[in-house]
Amino acid sequence: MPELPEVETVRRGLEPAMVGARFTKVVQRRPDLRFPFPERFVERLEGQEVRALGRRAKYLLADLSSGEVLVMHLGMSGRFLVTQEDASRMPGEFHHEHGGLDAHDHVTFHLSNGASVTYNDARRFGFMDLVPRSGIETCRHFAQMGIEPLGNELSGQIIADLFAGRRTPLKAALLDQRLIAGLGNIYVCEALFRTGLHPEAPAGSLATGAGKPTDKAHRLAEVIREVLSEAVTAGGSTLRDHAQVDGSLGYFQHSFRVYDRAGEPCVTPECSGTVARLVQSGRSTFYCPACQKPTRAR
Repeated sequence: MPELPEVETVRRGLEPAMVGARFTKVVQRRPDLRFPFPERFVERLEGQEVRALGRRAKYLLADLSSGEVLVMHLGMSGRFLVTQEDASRMPGEFHHEHGGLDAHDHVTFHLSNGASVTYNDARRFGFMDLVPRSGIETCRHFAQMGIEPLGNELSGQIIADLFAGRRTPLKAALLDQRLIAGLGNIYVCEALFRTGLHPEAPAGSLATGAGKPTDKAHRLAEVIREVLSEAVTAGGSTLRDHAQVDGSLGYFQHSFRVYDRAGEPCVTPECSGTVARLVQSGRSTFYCPACQKPTRAR
């Protein structure tokens, strides 16, 4: 599933085409994706201007002049493709075939600036919804969602507050969207490696008995922002069929230090360890046993 950097990459690719433009025509080719489209979906969009395009965790949020927000989730294979009347204005070039999957083009937004934005989703695990802006934080998508990992809200103290007393494995706690929203398997593996934290260490080990953050908690907050920012700058991590809005691949996967490198030597200088793989909650975890020592709960 695309993670936060992939979604932010898509947001940045869509923003020039969508913000400030009106939906002149919306083509909806099926009644549902993962969930049914909202009632009168096309009617509520056509004629509306996109005032802003934001992101909350792994969701895209298009603020409309009607006061509603178009909430979009990519699911596992969802992608947006932007085309212009002038083909030379298409951003970037395709680094791999789109796949000829026109049958999976489920929604097309035609915009007043001449651009068209098509949502393609082979597996149909993505979805779209329309929510009043005034109730966005309490709607079903975000009511139980945790803090954003990018920006100043995430800190060592916040991590200590969230994790204090928890015996949940650290990786599982970081993936809990009710605590920190938007973190996914790839970047959690990378952040834990850079911080020297074992993925199975109790989450509560990042807080002292008095509830204060440990040095590792402060460092983890910094590294999470660092890893995510690097991935956004690089264009996200392309896995299987995820691509940017212009069809090009992201390149951060070439910078992975542990993810999907099981059996390879650790990249840490002077470390003789070998990257290992274990399964946690059905997901592959990659780590270096020599660099990431187990830690007991406090």
